[in-house]
Order: sequence, then C-alpha cells, then structure tokens
Amino acid sequence: MQRAILMGVLAVFSALTAAAVWQHGYWGLFAHQFQNTAGLQVLADLGLALALVLTWLWRDARAAGRNPVPWVVLTLAAGSFGPLLYLLTRRKG
Repeated sequence: MQRAILMGVLAVFSALTAAAVWQHGYWGLFAHQFQNTAGLQVLADLGLALALVLTWLWRDARAAGRNPVPWVVLTLAAGSFGPLLYLLTRRKG
C-alpha cells in the first residue's frame, strides 16, 4: 500500500514538474521565488525541509549499507525526486 501511494505521489509530482518546466524552464521554477520576501521564505523553508530529509536519508542509507551520495546529488539537482525515489527503492527491514 505504501509503495502504491509513493508511486502515485511520484507520478502526480512528475506531471506537475514536467508542466512547470515546459512552461517556465528549469531556472524559471526559481525565478518567482526571488521576486519578494514571501517567495524567499518559501524557498528557505524548502531548503530547510530538504536538508532535514537529506540528514535522515544519509543516515538511513548508511545503516542499510547503501551509498547515499547519488541520492543526495539527485535531491540537490531535482528536489523531492531524490527522496521519493530513495523511498521507492528502499528495502524493507
């Protein structure tokens, strides 16, 4: 059940991201965030949340004997896609 939910979230998020990148380009995703302090706050909040997720992901991957570096790089380049894909490929245990 959890895997199905993750796949659904990834599918919807992928479609939304594809539409946004199609319309605005990769850097355009960030352009509006730099226009005022409200946008900067949202960007800062996203950065903090992903930093917390990356801390957990790093520890979880190391404990499971997995290399966390690819997931960190993917997260830094593509945001939530990194943690979502990590969770989809995570072994139960």
